[in-house]
Amino acid sequence: MTNYFKSFTRPQVLPHWYQDLLTAIPRIVCGYLLTSDFGSSKFGLPWSPADSNLHLFEVSFWFPNDVAGYGGIFKMFPIFFAWMGAFSEAVGGLFIVFGFQTRLFSILILLTMLVAVFMQQWHNGMWSMLPALGFAWVAMYSSVLGSGRFGIDYLITRSSK
Repeated sequence: MTNYFKSFTRPQVLPHWYQDLLTAIPRIVCGYLLTSDFGSSKFGLPWSPADSNLHLFEVSFWFPNDVAGYGGIFKMFPIFFAWMGAFSEAVGGLFIVFGFQTRLFSILILLTMLVAVFMQQWHNGMWSMLPALGFAWVAMYSSVLGSGRFGIDYLITRSSK
């Protein structure tokens, strides 16, 4: 189990440092936007807007109702899915910024963004889907590459090759 954990955490390192930097920039920017803007308005973090009146790790009152409107399994467990979606944006974005457990949180963000695209924004047209699609693309390549050289995952696994 430990070997699987290490291999899941160990990032792909590209041949040149600037290639890792070019893949890290969108990961860091998207993670920052997710945690500072998109997630913090739905999920209680120290930097959540004061007018949202959220305690630490609390989900906004309106978000479970929004999630229940997607129907199906989302209607059966709206609080769980609202908490998971808000958590993956707010906390996952922070983990993506630092490149810690990048693949795990990229997968959570990718799933959340796919729900946002197909369940929330699909009927609003392509322009409404673009933010979620952008986050989904960055999460997709981050789930494959990991953090590269510019993340905590690299520092953790560098000595254990």
